[in-house]
Amino acid sequence: MHIPDGYLSPVTCAVLYAAAAPFWAIALRRVKRLLNTKLVPLLSVFAAFSFVIMMFNIPLPGGTTGHAVGVGIATIVLGPWGSMLAISVALLIQALFFGDGGITAFGANCFNMAIVGSLVANAVYRTIGRGAAITSPRRVVAASLAGYAAINAAAFCASIEFGIQPLLFHDASGAPLYAPYPLSIAVPAMMIGHLTFAGLAELITAGGVVAYLQRSDSSLLKLTAPDAPDKNSIEKSGWRVTRPLWIG
Repeated sequence: MHIPDGYLSPVTCAVLYAAAAPFWAIALRRVKRLLNTKLVPLLSVFAAFSFVIMMFNIPLPGGTTGHAVGVGIATIVLGPWGSMLAISVALLIQALFFGDGGITAFGANCFNMAIVGSLVANAVYRTIGRGAAITSPRRVVAASLAGYAAINAAAFCASIEFGIQPLLFHDASGAPLYAPYPLSIAVPAMMIGHLTFAGLAELITAGGVVAYLQRSDSSLLKLTAPDAPDKNSIEKSGWRVTRPLWIG
């Protein structure tokens, strides 16, 4: 899903940098309020986690790749704003030191994976998990679907960015100047790989990590579910969760 240099026009790159900038600014302000919490080291942990998981690429037609991002679980633990920063840092390191994703396309890659991915993951997780206990199996389902939806939303954005290039930027003869594939090719080429392999990897990663955290440290799941009841805390307080007895 990393867009290389030369695949998007300078105008497209500039627009996507401009679109990403206010989200980065808001994310920095939001995260500054939490500097004295354990969120800060977690930002580094999830930036590193995202960096590693994105290195396992599946080549896709059109010169790009499909891969998991880790945006689903990053959003659930860090919140959408923290996730935007963590994924952006991972993308920056990859672009600068490994050539995975272009410098000119850095804004586009961050917009797709860090920003759109985090917002979609947050919306899906909160919608499906609303009202469920923090240790509920429904939270695992919500996390899995949040990761799956997030990576496919990011891939869809990238496919649109690819597909509009030959429509908007071509020479006098009609030959494309940047990404050569129209929407009819770019969209299925990107989406097939992400709806299957990459999406499945993201689904398993998000759901698996949430299931593990439910057993080991459910407090890490509280940021995106601050009002969710915690079954463990209820039991520790002396209350018991019982099943109703029906007599009839």
